[in-house]
Amino acid sequence: MAAPCPEDPSLERHFKGHRDAVTCVDFSLNAKQLASGSMDSCLMVWHMKPQARAYRFTGHKDAVTCVNFSPSGHLLASGSRDKTVRIWVPNVKGESTVFRAHTATVRSVHFSSDGQSLVTASDDKTIKVWSTHRQRFLFSLSQHINWVRCARFSPDGRLIVSASDDKTVKLWDKTSRECVHSYCEHGGFVTYVDFHPSGTCVAAAGMDNTVKVWDVRTHRLLQHYQLHSAAVNALSFHPSGNYLITASSDSTLKILDLMEGRLLYTLHGHQGPAMAVAFSRTGEYFASGGSDEQVMVWKSNFDVDYGEVIKMPRPPATLGMSTAILPEVDLPIPSSRGRSLESVPNQPQEPISMPQTLTSTLEHIVGQLDVLTQTVSILEQRLTLTEDKLKQCLENQQLIMQRATP
Repeated sequence: MAAPCPEDPSLERHFKGHRDAVTCVDFSLNAKQLASGSMDSCLMVWHMKPQARAYRFTGHKDAVTCVNFSPSGHLLASGSRDKTVRIWVPNVKGESTVFRAHTATVRSVHFSSDGQSLVTASDDKTIKVWSTHRQRFLFSLSQHINWVRCARFSPDGRLIVSASDDKTVKLWDKTSRECVHSYCEHGGFVTYVDFHPSGTCVAAAGMDNTVKVWDVRTHRLLQHYQLHSAAVNALSFHPSGNYLITASSDSTLKILDLMEGRLLYTLHGHQGPAMAVAFSRTGEYFASGGSDEQVMVWKSNFDVDYGEVIKMPRPPATLGMSTAILPEVDLPIPSSRGRSLESVPNQPQEPISMPQTLTSTLEHIVGQLDVLTQTVSILEQRLTLTEDKLKQCLENQQLIMQRATP
């Protein structure tokens, strides 16, 4: 059961400093810092404390296309149209190490959950894996036949998922370095992809205005959203696994309830395409960036205990090919915050609130049931294998007896 959302997301902070379109955003571990990259070739690190100075990092020779904080928050990776990857120490000195191996624009950078590895994706059609501490290139994955827009590690670091302009999403085994599966259902370039916090499924955004969610164990298409009127440029899972936020060239952000398979909110903040979006590590905030050169920080206001809910992320509900879309809330930026936008008059019904302890208990029970279901499924598979082997042994024994009989 999805947690009730009695409050709407609200705009908390408004950062201005970039001189061109903002292409990417990411929060540090404790959400004290927010990094953004821009077509202006600069990387900005903003402090969430009021009146704190922002850091502007220069070093890339062309547009910064992607940023990602390491799990500890002590390092910050960036990729650029200058074909390089840089690892920064996000402090006032702004020192960086340059990684060179790609031969075209680097579109994506992502640290593994242990911080030991970095995966990058590029217009040179390759995905590359690097050792962050040894600061060296390890290996390439190269089965895509067009630009690779995005690559991400699974939460356990065993898998890598990638999205490409060849209209496929590919799943890779990091150890064997082989492509495990290709998802070919997108009708256009695939712009962004990420793992659900549970690691059991992936969501991919496309130039065909869609978001699709696949189960990485069965490779089934679980959910299919057609909500935006233009390309979906980025997406981010809430740490609970219950919500997904998308950023689109139609200038809106949309928040989806994955448990119920419906649209919750449409946020009107950016004037022009929304290029980037990311939840903080606790889910309390999310940030967005757009072609209007602005970085916005929003408070989620989801009625949950973030510390409790992120302990056991649950996979989305299976809703098949088409998703039931129920009415959502349309949220403009309040005029008191700056930009005045027309609000949609119809407001949602007030959801029925539940005591937090009951909600947490129910979520824990559902999580335990999920674990039991998976365990039973594994046992069934093992039992089937055992039965098959036993049957084979009996058949072999009969053949031996027949041969032995004169």
